[in-house]
Amino acid sequence: MKANPDSVEIAKKNAALVAVKHVKDGNIVGLGSGTTIAYAIEALGERVKKENLKVLGVPSSYQAFALAVQNKIPVTTLEEHPVIDVNIDGADQIDPKLNLIKGMGAALTREKIVAAASKLNIIIADEKKRVKILGENNHPVPIEVLTFAIAPVTLAIGKLGGKATLRETKGKLGPVISDNGNPIMDVTFGAITDAAKLNQQLKMIPGVIETGLFVNLADMAYLGTTTGTEKLQTARKQTF
Repeated sequence: MKANPDSVEIAKKNAALVAVKHVKDGNIVGLGSGTTIAYAIEALGERVKKENLKVLGVPSSYQAFALAVQNKIPVTTLEEHPVIDVNIDGADQIDPKLNLIKGMGAALTREKIVAAASKLNIIIADEKKRVKILGENNHPVPIEVLTFAIAPVTLAIGKLGGKATLRETKGKLGPVISDNGNPIMDVTFGAITDAAKLNQQLKMIPGVIETGLFVNLADMAYLGTTTGTEKLQTARKQTF
């Protein structure tokens, strides 16, 4: 039985509202991408307006940039602020250790850069995104790849047991292109028993720019329901 679309949106919004409370005056805030994050950016914009909150946002995609501008959130860059205080982003799957699959919105490379540059990385999602193991239900791992390397990357992924498909756009011919100008591949592996190892194996393939496996990058997650949120937390190895 499929979830009621309205209930999913309520769950996303509940998670977003709680996560935004972590943002403090003067913070540099990473702004993730996707439908759940849209609620967080909107809520942060409300805080900026009502509380005169002074923050600067670092968008991880053009979508996030446009939403920030629309909600009157001043934006900055990693060049100006290479360390981010709080990052808020979504996920496509979340395992018990808060390892993630991300990238169905094609912003995985910039999202991972922003996440790695953040002191506090908060993931928000509806409760349906929680899984026992990444890759559950044959969920694909998005990969950003150089156009020049699509064929050899596909062969190399096959040797790792994955099935790679070039993601096609809807409404017109051609592949989905990231904000970095590269195509996105979706790779199915089935259940992923060692996400860290697989991530490293994929990153070692010449032509692979980044993977949608986010390992040891989340500090906490808020899983929204129709009535509230559930908080999950882990001990991330900080690099600051």
